[in-house]
Amino acid sequence: MLTGLAHTAVCVPDVDEAVRWYSEVLGMRVLSPPYLMEGPEIEFDMGELIPSPVVVKAAIVGFEGNDHVLEIIEYPAAPGRPVGRAVVDHGPSHVGLLCDDLGATRAQFEDRGVVFLTAGNAGVAGLRTCWFVDPNGVVFILMEKSKADRPYYHQY
Repeated sequence: MLTGLAHTAVCVPDVDEAVRWYSEVLGMRVLSPPYLMEGPEIEFDMGELIPSPVVVKAAIVGFEGNDHVLEIIEYPAAPGRPVGRAVVDHGPSHVGLLCDDLGATRAQFEDRGVVFLTAGNAGVAGLRTCWFVDPNGVVFILMEKSKADRPYYHQY
């Protein structure tokens, strides 16, 4: 049986640069620095998904004490496709991040050059929200809860 959500993977053309951006711009911690996986184990694990030779460069970023993380992943030996997609495309749409002060967090991110997709901050379902994009086209929603003691999906 499933017991939880572990990670969301974000495929990027350059893991080192993406990890730098997520840590320096968004303030995420590097929980596992970039590492290269190649050889029979990773070939067996992903051989039907990626053309051989399977080479994976990955890192984990997130927040201390939380098992929900972003895996930043690059496939150096496989050709990638263009980055970016629309939030209405089928498949993964966006990544949600929580903050304790939406206005201050947005202002800090804007000072660091983060590109926001919405002109202002909205209020919906008991949350204050705004949307931004990372340099690789991954869309994020930034959320501030109105009731800090409840999960984000129970803000009413």
